[in-house]
Amino acid sequence: MEELKKLSLEERLKWVVENHTDIVFSSSFGQEDQAIAHAIFANDLPIEVFTLDTGRHFPETYEVMDKTKARYKKEFTTYFPDTAMVEELVKAKGFHSFYNSVEDRKECCFIRKIVPLRRALKGAKVWITGLRAEQSENRHDMPIWEWDEANQVYKFNPIIDWTFETLEEYLKENKVPQNSLHKKGFVSIGCGPCTRAIMEGEEPRAGRWYWEESKKECGLHAS
Repeated sequence: MEELKKLSLEERLKWVVENHTDIVFSSSFGQEDQAIAHAIFANDLPIEVFTLDTGRHFPETYEVMDKTKARYKKEFTTYFPDTAMVEELVKAKGFHSFYNSVEDRKECCFIRKIVPLRRALKGAKVWITGLRAEQSENRHDMPIWEWDEANQVYKFNPIIDWTFETLEEYLKENKVPQNSLHKKGFVSIGCGPCTRAIMEGEEPRAGRWYWEESKKECGLHAS
C-alpha cells in the first residue's frame, strides 16, 4: 500500500471506492473526521457516513453536526447505545462509574461505543477512520490499510500520515465546519465528562480520560 502515500486525500478515497464495495466512514466530528467528511461529501463519493452518539456529548459537538449537515446537504446515520444496557449500568453503578477504575471506564465505553459500532459495521467490508499517527504513541505505527480482526473488516486510515499542520491547512483551505471547542484547547473531543482541554506540551489525546494512566483508548481502535 506504499503507493497510497503518494496520493492526496481525495485520490486515496477514490481509490478505495474504485477497488472496494460496502464502505463506511465513522465520524466523531473532530478535525480529522471533518477533513475526511469534506472529501467524501464534496466529491459525492458513495461512502456511508455514520456517527456514534454516546448520550454524553458536548453541546458544541451537536452544533458542528448540524453545521455539517447544513453545509453539505448530506445525510449521516447516528447510532445510539442499547437503552437497556445503559439503564442497567446506571442502575448498578450510577452516572459516573467511569471515574472509579479503568475497567469501569472501559465498561462504559463498551456499552456506549463498542456495541453501537458493531451494529454500524454490520455488512461493511471497509471501515474508514480519521486516525493519525501523531495522535498518540500507540497509533504511531498504524498502517494506512489493515485488517481489523475484531470487527472482521478492512480498516482504511487515509490520513494516518498527516501532520497536524497538514490537517489545519486542509480545513482552512476548504472552510470546513469545526467544533468550537478546538479553539479552547480541546484537540481530541469525546464525551463531556471524560474530556478536558490539553496543556502546552501534552500529546493530543492527553485530555481524554485525563485522570487515568492508560493508553487513552476506548477500544474502538485496538493497537
